[in-house]
Amino acid sequence: MIFFASLQALKTKTKSIVFEWIKAISVAIIAIILFRVFLFEAFTIPSASMETTLLTGDYILVSKLSYGTRLPNTPLSIPFTHQKLTFTENTNSFVDWIKLPYLRLFGCPSIKQHDVVVFNYPMEDEFPVDQRTYYVKRCMGLPGDWIEVRDGQTYINGAYADVPDKLQFNYRVFTTTDSINSDSINSLGITEGGRLNNKKEFYFNLSIETAEKLKHLSNVSKIEPLLSKKGNYSDLMFPDNEHFLWNIDNFGALHIPKSGDSVRLCLDSLPLYQRIISVYEKNDLTISNDSIFINKKYATHYTFKMNYYFMMGDNRHNSTDSRYWGFVPEDHIVGKAVMVLLSIDKTKNASRLRSGRWLKSVY
Repeated sequence: MIFFASLQALKTKTKSIVFEWIKAISVAIIAIILFRVFLFEAFTIPSASMETTLLTGDYILVSKLSYGTRLPNTPLSIPFTHQKLTFTENTNSFVDWIKLPYLRLFGCPSIKQHDVVVFNYPMEDEFPVDQRTYYVKRCMGLPGDWIEVRDGQTYINGAYADVPDKLQFNYRVFTTTDSINSDSINSLGITEGGRLNNKKEFYFNLSIETAEKLKHLSNVSKIEPLLSKKGNYSDLMFPDNEHFLWNIDNFGALHIPKSGDSVRLCLDSLPLYQRIISVYEKNDLTISNDSIFINKKYATHYTFKMNYYFMMGDNRHNSTDSRYWGFVPEDHIVGKAVMVLLSIDKTKNASRLRSGRWLKSVY
């Protein structure tokens, strides 16, 4: 009897310990989920579009409090996943049985010019907003601004607005020999580039500082930015309309919509705002006999409901950004990149830690 009583006590104690562990783990998971949803979340930088500010392999900390925490549109989703279940390509990690309207705690985003912002990619219409791919870019244009790119330089409301030491461009490099020293290229940290058609001409993706250093190589005779000329139309550029002869280096001038602002509508200007009206702000937009109808009413003007932003990558010739797909709506804003937690260089044959970038502020 004593043996069975002891065994029963042991089973009871074991169950109690297991229950306590399950409770502790559950509380920890819930706390982590709430922390990621409402306060901070870590993201990985997968591309070079924000060099020199952010490098491929950086793990960044994003503050959701900075712009007011955005509540999820799809609360029925599996934690620690995004869009698709891990190790699958076709199974969504969420269900849209419940869809919540856009709501942000603590008011509207107070984004400042030059903030490095994480947002959901606006063009993925097949997903709810909060399940769209995460992008990180620098906010160059705020609601109500006029933005223009002239020969690769950005102007806001007519004033030069770039931060030169943050930028990278493609440069044409002229040499006096048929080759360029690969050790010198590697020592300058240059990872993108190659030979052009002429044996003595190369192109490299460079920061302004690195371009100055490259000039001093003994066999480099000249270096100049590879810029698209003004008036050369690129159908890759927003709004993909021949009324706007824009390209990656000469873009705009373009007005960025602000909540409450009204714009006059005509067939020529409509391509700039058509997606806002019909997709982001969910109106029924039709054109009949050269007339514009919004929600079946003839329209000559439209008043915007949300604020919009213009995002650009610091690596200006290697960044798919607002020059390609237009405005970022307010409800797509996730948070502000505030710190590089750690960084792993994956460009070498073997991954290595970039210890000098740990806990580095993002600005």
